[in-house]
Amino acid sequence: MGEIRSEYKLKNPPEDGISTVRFSPTNPQLLGVSSWDTNVRLYDSQTSTVKHKFSHNAKPVLDFVFKKEGGTIYTAGLDGQILGYDLQNENIEQIGSHEDSVRSVEYSHDRDILVSGGWDSFVKIWDPRKRDPVSQHSQIDEVYTMSVKDEILIVGTSARRIIVWDLRNMETPLQQRDSLLKYQTRKISIFPNKQGYVLSSIEGRVAVEYFDQNPEVQKKKYAFKCHRIKEQSVENIYPVNAISFHEEHSTFATGGSDGYVNVWDGFNKKRLCQFHRYPTGIASLAFSSCGTMLAIACSYLYEQDETPNPMPENCVYIRTVTDQETKPK
Repeated sequence: MGEIRSEYKLKNPPEDGISTVRFSPTNPQLLGVSSWDTNVRLYDSQTSTVKHKFSHNAKPVLDFVFKKEGGTIYTAGLDGQILGYDLQNENIEQIGSHEDSVRSVEYSHDRDILVSGGWDSFVKIWDPRKRDPVSQHSQIDEVYTMSVKDEILIVGTSARRIIVWDLRNMETPLQQRDSLLKYQTRKISIFPNKQGYVLSSIEGRVAVEYFDQNPEVQKKKYAFKCHRIKEQSVENIYPVNAISFHEEHSTFATGGSDGYVNVWDGFNKKRLCQFHRYPTGIASLAFSSCGTMLAIACSYLYEQDETPNPMPENCVYIRTVTDQETKPK
């Protein structure tokens, strides 16, 4: 038996900014990484071997998602196209498009549909076997982030609006509300138990909110400061770019442009741990389906006035996480 490495860096990383990391829902060793270098790479995360690499029309990839059954990946591009890539026969086909860049794609395994959200202010629902969307829905503002859990879709827009949909009936939203946070929304993610969601902003804050409109439940919502570093009596505030839930423990990790990853117990309002500082900003995070690994994507996100020289490299770390780091105390 080889020694388990607590953390290591993947070989052959992307050549430009990383947009998303996700583990396969059926193979916890298979990690997908999308990048502005126009490619999606699928790694065997244990050996750092690139198992698949394919380009999205030679255009930057802003997001991608695995279909649980059938070995297909769907990519969202800066070119407004949504493509499907079949892992078995390595075929690429166009699923559909938006009028502007597609920022986010999610797959509802419960409903067996693909959901895309774009800077054209539309959410579109797709049956990937057909070329035309099943339906499309104006969000009024640009879609910046989405999360799907079974039948629930939640959308975060450029104007800090939060829109909740039921994928079984897309005629009207279930809820519309303003973000609890004052500044631009960066990431949103639904709790594994579907009771609420976690939201992050560009201004070093995270909010925990609940769907149930009962006033007693609404009293539980709160927001907190994080990803801030005090240096020489000045507090530097960093965007919180990434959120990933641990499916078993319902705790979540956040990653910021400060280069730190924190793990939180949202129900008990506690920080469980903070990892060491990474070489540059955290662009994306993903727990594996088994909950024992966390993929940490590091990329410089062009948020400083002066671009660093030399430019930090893009890299992905695989960290073995323990119950001590991820389980509520």
